[in-house]
Amino acid sequence: MINADRSLAVQVNIFVRYKIMQMVESQNLSMVRSTLARLRRGVGSKPGSRPEIWDITLRDIPEVLVGRWDNPSDAEWAVHTALTLFALHQQGKDIKSQCMSRDGYPLGTALRKLVRDDDDENRIKRRFDKVATADSMEEISHHLRGLIQLMKAEDIPLDYPGLAEDLFRFQNPELRDTIRLKWGREYYSFIKKNE
Repeated sequence: MINADRSLAVQVNIFVRYKIMQMVESQNLSMVRSTLARLRRGVGSKPGSRPEIWDITLRDIPEVLVGRWDNPSDAEWAVHTALTLFALHQQGKDIKSQCMSRDGYPLGTALRKLVRDDDDENRIKRRFDKVATADSMEEISHHLRGLIQLMKAEDIPLDYPGLAEDLFRFQNPELRDTIRLKWGREYYSFIKKNE
């Protein structure tokens, strides 16, 4: 079961990377701006509930990631959440010169870059704890939204394909603590690297 999850998580990562790269490499900047605006309207919504973004979040998705019943699959949740939050993060920035999706900036590391003093430490850690202890994707999306807005204001990028992979794995109760540990290590290992 866990090996199957790992394989699916990698496919989620690859799919989100593909979708973001399509936007970055597009020569039609007005279409990209329109796509990002539509995605932003989907922040916090349930996958499939916004028909105007189906072509972004569902087109070309590998069949193995597609849900089989009435509710969205874990993969559909992860893809939808990562892409809509990416659009929020990218707002007002040139996608070609300042793409807010960047390798090497996993969630814990990116959030740590927001901390400049003890007040920031308490504020950011309290918000991060809410993400890590969330019980549903709706709750995670809600808490991540606020953190993404803080990163956006400071021009701190985030690895969105990696976030999608983490969110996919987080939905499996057997893997939830593994992802929490990963996020905690990222958050605190950044301190050691900079000391």
